[in-house]
Amino acid sequence: MDERGPEACPIADVIDVLFSRWTTPILWALHERGRQRFGDLERHVPGISPKVLTQRLRQLERDGLVARTYHAEVPPRVEYEITALGASLEPLFTTLSTWGATNMPAVEQSRRAYDA
Repeated sequence: MDERGPEACPIADVIDVLFSRWTTPILWALHERGRQRFGDLERHVPGISPKVLTQRLRQLERDGLVARTYHAEVPPRVEYEITALGASLEPLFTTLSTWGATNMPAVEQSRRAYDA
């Protein structure tokens, strides 16, 4: 059980894992494009620094959402891919994408009205 107690939000831990700054774009890139090398991921996640990408990939690997494969070649080659656990997030991605397409215009309109 969560150390925050029984009253804690039941999805707080999920939000902590999935919705940190770069996690979702990395998982989305791996979900949409399949296995990728580090440089490919850098190109498909605009704005992320190599240091942060490395940190996030390590955390995602630790959480079981991404698998890292090291190929002992010259030069060495490392590939990343979404695991079955990571791929199980596809319905969530689909739901959020659909929600965004449907509701983000209303959110933007609300923001404009609030800011005015």
